[in-house]
Amino acid sequence: MNKKIVFLDVDGTLINYHAELPESAARAVEEARANGHRVYICTGCSKAEIEQRHLCELDGMIGGNGAYVEDHGHVVMHQGLSKEETKHIVDWCCERHLGFYLEANSGMYCNDDMLVQGPAVMTRYALGKGADLTDAQKGADSFVNSFIHLPQEQLYRDDINKVSFILSSYQDHLDSKKEFPELEANTWGGKGEEALFGDLGPKGITKKHAIDVLLKYLHADQKDTISFGDAKIDLSMFELCAYNVAMGNGGDEIKAAADYVTDDVDNDGLYKAFVHIGLIEGDK
Repeated sequence: MNKKIVFLDVDGTLINYHAELPESAARAVEEARANGHRVYICTGCSKAEIEQRHLCELDGMIGGNGAYVEDHGHVVMHQGLSKEETKHIVDWCCERHLGFYLEANSGMYCNDDMLVQGPAVMTRYALGKGADLTDAQKGADSFVNSFIHLPQEQLYRDDINKVSFILSSYQDHLDSKKEFPELEANTWGGKGEEALFGDLGPKGITKKHAIDVLLKYLHADQKDTISFGDAKIDLSMFELCAYNVAMGNGGDEIKAAADYVTDDVDNDGLYKAFVHIGLIEGDK
């Protein structure tokens, strides 16, 4: 088998929705890399968020849904929001009393409303992913406590990859598309109008674009790429990569677009897929 370049979404793919890395997933990545394959995470998370997770050794990362690309510690690309764009988003969210956090490689910075609204919304997010109430509340508190809280004027920063904001209703997302036509507007934390969050980032920044940038940097061939995902945001990876795997816990849309559907993240899904594809031999 040619040496492959593997791209893994993080939440729901490499780790479960409790931010736990299954032992089998860590073993799969370790064995694949030992076999000469390269393995990168490709995530909406910023580098600061990833550094809070306990992940396995990797060859690099794509973060911020494509805003940041890193290979073995070398920054290949970093394209974030300008200070003026960030100020516009901050002011707009504050006027609407929407909790939000700014995602930078240096940390995650939030407003007053996020401290108030965040725990309940993140609890709903975890419950929707199958967590029980105690674990959901614990995880939500931990997530919100990781933010750096700043007054509004100190949130006008020039190092931001993207901004996530709580949706009081789906109309906030629709309004954000009108207010920021020059930016990329997405939602997450639920399907369609059930989404809990909106986010705003630089136009043209997608996981697909970032993978293309990394492949050019590595002088690698698209035909040797494999991607793994569980959500709609991962579809852009599927558009570029030669072979695509959906997790069993993924949504119908991502499964329909996949070449192969593996088991759930918590049922050794990543390991089983690595064996199926031939990246590793698996247990004998």
